Amino acid sequence: MDHEQARAEETAAMQRVLTATQRVQSAFASLQSQFPPAGSGKPSQFALQTFDAALQELEDAQAAFDELLGDLLDGNR
Repeated sequence: MDHEQARAEETAAMQRVLTATQRVQSAFASLQSQFPPAGSGKPSQFALQTFDAALQELEDAQAAFDELLGDLLDGNR
């Protein structure tokens, strides 16, 4: 892998973490709106599943980024 390809992969990994973070934020806001004072306090199954999926994607994105960063720090990239 050349330098340019490595940088593109690193950028994509950082972008994935950023996008996943934004999805968690959006899903949390949606979930939060279902609690008082705006909501009934009974979140929908869809809102809960969406939030759970967003958290899982963030965890996966962070793990992939951590692995890439570890390779960088170890001199393997």
